[in-house]
Amino acid sequence: MSIKTELQKVSEETMRFMRGKYALDEVGDGKDELKFRKNGKTILTIYIRDDRYDFLVIFGKAEREKFEIQRGEFPQTIQDIYDSSKTYHDGKWMMIPVANLETWEAVKQMIMIKKKPNRKPLPKTHIYMSNCGHRCDLCIHNKGKTSLSAEEMEYARACVSSVYTVPISDLPINCDGCHFPDCTVESANCRKGKGIEKCWACDNFPTCLKTAGWPPEIHTRTITADQVTWAILPYVKGQYGN
Repeated sequence: MSIKTELQKVSEETMRFMRGKYALDEVGDGKDELKFRKNGKTILTIYIRDDRYDFLVIFGKAEREKFEIQRGEFPQTIQDIYDSSKTYHDGKWMMIPVANLETWEAVKQMIMIKKKPNRKPLPKTHIYMSNCGHRCDLCIHNKGKTSLSAEEMEYARACVSSVYTVPISDLPINCDGCHFPDCTVESANCRKGKGIEKCWACDNFPTCLKTAGWPPEIHTRTITADQVTWAILPYVKGQYGN
């Protein structure tokens, strides 16, 4: 199994946190910038560099007051960036270089000062986990009971089609569940070849694209909050806590 670099871990943990805790639009510029936005307001901007990520966090008056109360809980490097950052009419602009998980943990706390987590749990009317780590009851391929109405499922299919750039006509409703002996899903064939029942019993599970849905990594595409909810979260193991 390949060993992840510290920067890769920062990328993955950032996306797991932002998608798991928040319902935000992910607005990329196609080059080196990713913004997380809600109703036109930017919560966080990430700039992709060769050896780090630069996180831009802007604190208004209320956030600065909260930070001042908690500042002793932050590393000295973060306190120094806070003190040296200029305050403009729209807030204090802080550009924080992040190349390791320790710094990311501090930035995570700053994001929660900026905005409280707003993601609501996924529907769990008929919750069922598949062998590949997907939520069967939210999966667009599932022929059985779902936790979504017919209208919601059609909307989910449209989200999946957009994110994975696959025509809706090529997204069949053909899965009877993991018990189905003739299942031809790619991950099912992989499990059969390795002689295992559950994907997460495999050493390659954390990095296997067969089961990971859309990979948790900082990117420069534009993906709406609804597309994250219906086209990404149902197809990752654990759904990032949702």
